[in-house]
Amino acid sequence: MDDNKPSRQRVGDLTSGPIPRTLLLFALPVLGSNVLQSLNGSINAVWVGRFLGEAALTATSNANLVLFLILGTVFGIGMAATILVAQSVGARDLPEAKRIVGTSATFFFLISVVFAVCGWIWVDAILTGLGTPADALPLARSYLRIIFVAVPMMNLLSFVMTVLRGAGDSRTPFVFMALAVVLDVVLNPLLIRGIGPFPELGIAGSATSTLIGQTVSVTAILIVLYARKNPLRLAGADLALFRPDPALLRIIVFKGIPMGLQMIVISAAALTVMGIVNSYGSQVAAAYGIAAQLWTYIQMPALAIGAAVSSMAAQNVGAGRWDRIGKVAASGVGFNLVLTGALVALLFVFDRSVLSLFLSGDSTAIDIAAHINKVASWSFILFGITIVLFATVRATGAVMPPLIILIVSVLFIRTGFAYSMRGVLGQEALWWSFPAGSIASLVLAIAYYRFGRWRTMHRIEDRPAAGEPPDTGLGVPRQRAHIATETSN
Repeated sequence: MDDNKPSRQRVGDLTSGPIPRTLLLFALPVLGSNVLQSLNGSINAVWVGRFLGEAALTATSNANLVLFLILGTVFGIGMAATILVAQSVGARDLPEAKRIVGTSATFFFLISVVFAVCGWIWVDAILTGLGTPADALPLARSYLRIIFVAVPMMNLLSFVMTVLRGAGDSRTPFVFMALAVVLDVVLNPLLIRGIGPFPELGIAGSATSTLIGQTVSVTAILIVLYARKNPLRLAGADLALFRPDPALLRIIVFKGIPMGLQMIVISAAALTVMGIVNSYGSQVAAAYGIAAQLWTYIQMPALAIGAAVSSMAAQNVGAGRWDRIGKVAASGVGFNLVLTGALVALLFVFDRSVLSLFLSGDSTAIDIAAHINKVASWSFILFGITIVLFATVRATGAVMPPLIILIVSVLFIRTGFAYSMRGVLGQEALWWSFPAGSIASLVLAIAYYRFGRWRTMHRIEDRPAAGEPPDTGLGVPRQRAHIATETSN
C-alpha cells in the first residue's frame, strides 16, 4: 500500500481551501473531544459528590490540579512534536514526520513513566504542600495514587491524538476519546459502589475507571492506526526510528520546554489559588471546584480553535504559505468570540440549574459557586483570544514570548492580585484575580502579535550548524534553508 495515498490514511491538507470553513471543520472534532473529556470529569464529579460527599469532591479537585500539573510538564514535548509534524506534512516531507514521531514518542513515554513513579512515591508530600483539607487528605491520597498509575497511558493517548491532529486528522482522535470517556463514565459508579460483579472501591473506583478507559483507548487507537497502515505508523525498518535522534531530540526539548512551562505556569497559579481557597474550608473549596468544572466548558471552544489554528498555521508555515497565517488567526479569534461568548451567556442564565447537579439544592456551596461564576467566567472570552494568538505564533517556533507573557499575567498579576487584595476584598480577591490576569495576558499577547518578530522565523526543525546556538524562539530569523532529513531514503 502506498504510504503517500491520502484517502483512508488521513494525512490532511490544511494549506488550501477556504480558511474559515477548513478551520471550523477541523476544529469541530477537537471541540467534540474536549466536550467529551470535560463531560467525563464532570460526570465523575457528580458520582463522587453524590455518593461520597463534599470531602471526596474536594479530594478529587485537589488531585486533579496535581494531575494537570503533571500533564503540563510533558504537554510541551507533545506540542513541539505536533508542530514539527504539521510543518513536515505541510512541506510534504513524510520521512521527516516519521522520524519526529519516533524520537518524540519514546522520550514522551519515558518521561511520563518517571513522573508517574515519582508521583506515587511523593503523593503525601504533594497533597500536604497543596494544603489539602484534613478531612479530604486520605481520600485524595487513594484517588491520586491510582491516577499516577494511569499517567503513562493518559499521556500516550494524548500524544497520539495531538500528532494525528498535526497531520491534519482530527476525526480519529475524537472517536477514541469517545471510547475512553464512555468506559470511564460507565465504570465509575460501578466501581465506586460495587454494583453487580464489580468490587466496591469508593473513591479509588473513580480513579480505576479512568485507568481502564485510558488504557483500552490508547491500545485500540494504536491497533487501528497500524491496521489502516496510517502513514505515520512506524513498522518494519522504521521501528529503528524509535531510537531517539539526539539532534532532533534537542530541538523538540528546546522548543517543548517553554510550551510545557506555559502549562506549569497556569497550573502553579491554579494551585496557588486552590491553596488559598482551601484555607476557607471544604465548602468554599467544593464551590470553587465545581465552578472550575464549568469553566472547562467555557474554555473548550477556545482550546479547540487554538489547537486547530496551531496545526493549520504550522502546515502553512511548512508549505511556505505565509499569506494565509494572518487569516487563520483572524478566523480563530472570530470563532472564539462567538462560541465562547455564547457559552458564557448560557452559564449566566442556567448556572444554578447546572450547579445543582453536583451538590444538593440546599447546599450553601451552590450560592458561593454561582457568585464565583458571575465574577470570573466572562474573563475567559478574553483569555480565549490570547490562546488563539499564542497558537499562531507558536506554529512558527516563537515559544518564549508566550511563556513570558503568561508568567507576567497569570503567575505575577493573577496570583499577586489574589494575595495582595485579600486584606481589602477578602474572598472576592480570589475571584477577581481571574479577570485581572486575563486582561493583562490579552494586552500583552496583542502587543507581541502586532509588533513581535515571529513572522520572520523559519521552520523550527531547521538545525543549527556546528557551533551555532539553537534558535531561541524570540523572533530572530535564521537565514538558512531547511535541512532535509538524513533518513529520507
